Amino acid sequence: MNAQQIMALSHAGVAVEVVAETGSTNADLLARASTLEAPLLLVAEHQTAGRGRAGRSWLSAPGHSLTFSLAWKFEGGVQKLTGLPLAVGTALAETLARLGQPVQLKWPNDVLKDGDKLAGILVETASADSGGVWAVIGIGLNLAMPDELEQQIGRSVAAVPWLARMERDTLLAAILDGLAEALRLFDKSGFAAFSARWNLLHGWQGQLVTILDRGEVLQEGLAAGVDDAGRLLLDTESGRMTIVAGDVSLRIKG
Repeated sequence: MNAQQIMALSHAGVAVEVVAETGSTNADLLARASTLEAPLLLVAEHQTAGRGRAGRSWLSAPGHSLTFSLAWKFEGGVQKLTGLPLAVGTALAETLARLGQPVQLKWPNDVLKDGDKLAGILVETASADSGGVWAVIGIGLNLAMPDELEQQIGRSVAAVPWLARMERDTLLAAILDGLAEALRLFDKSGFAAFSARWNLLHGWQGQLVTILDRGEVLQEGLAAGVDDAGRLLLDTESGRMTIVAGDVSLRIKG
């Protein structure tokens, strides 16, 4: 991948860096947050210590996935970022659909294809010296899935062979454009501008699901989308409940 080519193909006006290998692009940008002056996209050809939500590992194979992080500054405090992972998921899903690959969303931060996980999103924050907060948005997107990696992951995962044949710089430029447009809208209007769009892409709408926290069942009911704050709406026997983001897994009950 070529940083200059990605920037030339993109309309986002965001600086891009490409490295051959690193542990975690999120960790790298968080470490640089105090020195950043403008948004930056950091792309790794291979990531050796990728992280997912709740401290989980994100495994990838060189040449078979996209692993990158985007640092974006927001004015105000971290409370302004409520729902940001869902807005990012919406932007990524809509971009993939424009490229010919329809996908669905799973609350709070997964992109699904045919019911299996295709991409994950991890948002971490760092205070900006000049005020405001840097959001570091990490994305791992499976393009192809070698059998040995799927065995290492230990569960069925999705891939997008159609997009795997696409020129990587062109694909990344399209994703960057979609993300930048969404982040500018989020900065202005918050997640309320995305809730209806997210609900249209909800992969488990109306499904009976179980909410788990560290393996323990908290609630179960019918998944009914999200509200304007990004909370999951769950229709239970005792009425509609809202579930906030955290160390919570969502699984179809079966």
